[in-house]
Amino acid sequence: MQRANFTRVWAAALKKAGLSGFHFHDLRHTGNDLAARSGASLRDLMARMGHSTTRAALIYQHTAMERDRAIADALGKLAEGALKNQDPEGSGT
Repeated sequence: MQRANFTRVWAAALKKAGLSGFHFHDLRHTGNDLAARSGASLRDLMARMGHSTTRAALIYQHTAMERDRAIADALGKLAEGALKNQDPEGSGT
């Protein structure tokens, strides 16, 4: 498909969906953002995107960093619960 034809088809699809201001490249970004959220590693993202360096793939890892915060919070809560449930001698439950 030639670029001129694609632009026309893309514009019609956006109109039919009731959307505006989206670029086709946004689909690539969204797909890789979702892949990062699903747990894809940096190497996985690089392979999906065709990147030879980590620099560009790191853009999508911000969601993984958000997930790291959620995991750290959950681990903290588990540790607090374990400490509260310890016996007086400190051997745990």
